Amino acid sequence: MVEPIEVRKVALGGVADASGLSELIDDGVLEADRVVAVIGKTEGNGGVNDYTRIIADRAFREVLQAKGSRSAEQVGQIPIVWSGGTDGVISPHATIFATVDRAKAPQTDEPRLTVGFAMSEQLLPEEIGYVPMVEKVAAAVKAAMAEAGITDPADVHYVQTKTPLLTIHTIRDAKSRGHKVWTEHTLESMDLSNGTTALGIAYALGEIDKPEDEDIMDSRELFSAVASCSSGVELDQAQIVVVGNARGIGGRYRIGHSVMKDALDADGIWNAIKDAGLDLPDRPATGDLDGRLVNVFLKCETSQDGAVRGRRNAMLDDSDVHWHRQIKAAVGGVAAAVTGDPAVFVSVSAAHQGPEGGGPVAAIVDLGEEPTGYNYQG
Repeated sequence: MVEPIEVRKVALGGVADASGLSELIDDGVLEADRVVAVIGKTEGNGGVNDYTRIIADRAFREVLQAKGSRSAEQVGQIPIVWSGGTDGVISPHATIFATVDRAKAPQTDEPRLTVGFAMSEQLLPEEIGYVPMVEKVAAAVKAAMAEAGITDPADVHYVQTKTPLLTIHTIRDAKSRGHKVWTEHTLESMDLSNGTTALGIAYALGEIDKPEDEDIMDSRELFSAVASCSSGVELDQAQIVVVGNARGIGGRYRIGHSVMKDALDADGIWNAIKDAGLDLPDRPATGDLDGRLVNVFLKCETSQDGAVRGRRNAMLDDSDVHWHRQIKAAVGGVAAAVTGDPAVFVSVSAAHQGPEGGGPVAAIVDLGEEPTGYNYQG
């Protein structure tokens, strides 16, 4: 049976700091055995060798095992998705999702937050960047939707994934079995894995027809408005977290989504917050959020034409600082200016995630009597 969701954002004082999670459990806000997903930002380089993700992952799983009754194997299956790189003002943090007893949650027939999780079949290195990966991801998205109690794709507002990228080891493995890989550049394979995954999400949700191999990383008009894809060295499957709304489950939280049309589109962020159900004026200001915004989740990408709103930039030509770092910092600043909170989830490499040069935005709001979101009182 689908249960209501409690969701809280906690700060990370360091890459191994899981004290925020521990305090929520100790204070009775969450139960360790009911945590179903964690989505967070770490302060590493966000690249192939960003091991801060592994350190943070270990710290959170250790708390869940120490304070709950699940075995190490069971805790190991909880989807914990870390996006590395807190460039600019972005602050390291984690958003924690946990089920709650229906009897303890506010009762309502209005749409409320629900979460589902699934793992795909194993993704072979030679499938990354090709239709077989699209198909495996799509199947896992549908399984996660079913777990979340969502039957209508329109009720899906955010799909966070973690998928494998190519490493020297996996490239050699594919070659040893007589297969070629899409690219032998491991950092490029991050964009590739994310983009292929996004097309799998879009296909599963009916946003696009099934793509062909030649569409991947090329036909940028094909995209998902709800996909947020991350990749790393930690796994060889697609880890899928579907977040949406369902009626009749109760709870206090709701999610909505929109897209940023470009890197400066603050209205795209406001539209996602409004879509989540927060009543805001036509031209809202940060103070109008009044502690009701739990978090926003964004993907961003440098426009391939090297411009924003007709103005040239040098991100794609910069040999000193990779464009991943630059666009993440820029969009993180725009998001933090809207929310008033630097702890925003902004992830780069948004191929097929939102429109070219922009990206998808999801927002979770608290519609309860006493809001639990961040409200700076400086």
